[in-house]
Amino acid sequence: MPGEFPTVRPRRLRGSERLRTLVRETRLHPASLVLPLFVVPGRGKAEAVASMPGVRRWSVDRVGEEANRAFEAGVRSVILFGIPEGKDPTGTHAWREDGVVQAALAALRKDVPEMTLITDVCLCEYTDHGHCGVLHGEDVANDPTLELLAREAVSHARAGADVVAPSDMMDGRVGAIRRALDQAGFERTPILSYAVKYASGFYGPFRDAAESTPAFGDRRSYQMDPANGREALRELEQDLAEGADLVMVKPALPNLDVIAAVRAACHVPVAAYQVSGEYAMIKAAAERGWLDEERVVDETLTAIHRAGADLILTYFAESAARRCAWR
Repeated sequence: MPGEFPTVRPRRLRGSERLRTLVRETRLHPASLVLPLFVVPGRGKAEAVASMPGVRRWSVDRVGEEANRAFEAGVRSVILFGIPEGKDPTGTHAWREDGVVQAALAALRKDVPEMTLITDVCLCEYTDHGHCGVLHGEDVANDPTLELLAREAVSHARAGADVVAPSDMMDGRVGAIRRALDQAGFERTPILSYAVKYASGFYGPFRDAAESTPAFGDRRSYQMDPANGREALRELEQDLAEGADLVMVKPALPNLDVIAAVRAACHVPVAAYQVSGEYAMIKAAAERGWLDEERVVDETLTAIHRAGADLILTYFAESAARRCAWR
């Protein structure tokens, strides 16, 4: 009968690497990868992050070294996270003209002029309590936080950011940032919204790197419940209505279904963040010989891309980009 074995043999297209490459459905280019970079005050620093083997926190004068290595490998975008000199209840170092992210933007624009520079816009690294906004008692006050986030975003744009990426999950923050950017003359600066950000257990190593662990409680009152999928589309619709130019799902691998749903529901570029816990999990297993790091990295990044992510933020960006199979 036509269409059945032995006439149909799917293995015919799997018999050699040449054929597998010819019919491969999902191809990820190095330019689709975004490298997160941690920047700290001072000079001459390349501080290892214990919970993220291979990841370092760079001083402004050295961050260009890492960005250049990534650029040479084919990576064309980085996202910056700053660890400031001082912290206070409202995170005022987030919008200082001489802040660590602002200085890093100037340095990277000089050192790697063709690199796309994205900045994370949040207050958690800058507040002494580690939450993503200002507090009323022990509650994060949504509306008073919006003005501060907008001020931070404008400061980043003024310092040279190509894209600003609010990650705080305050209601209305995309609209507040869009209005502030437009009023300041940065109407052409795009917003990459962390539209779908879950209150995930995969963020622990990042909080070590960014020194942003909350002093009390957790972030479940503003980050999403990992059990909710339909809510992701509601968040997406709201951020698009407020002016988001790109949207993100975070974390990536536990939420492939959400990435696919977001991709189907919108026509803007979709990003996904392979977060610190995903990175550390692969690194730890590979160090013990339990899995092949390169193979698993390629497989997970391909799965994230196949689910619908146009861009992937990953700490593996440079090493993945260097492998010939990705080109």
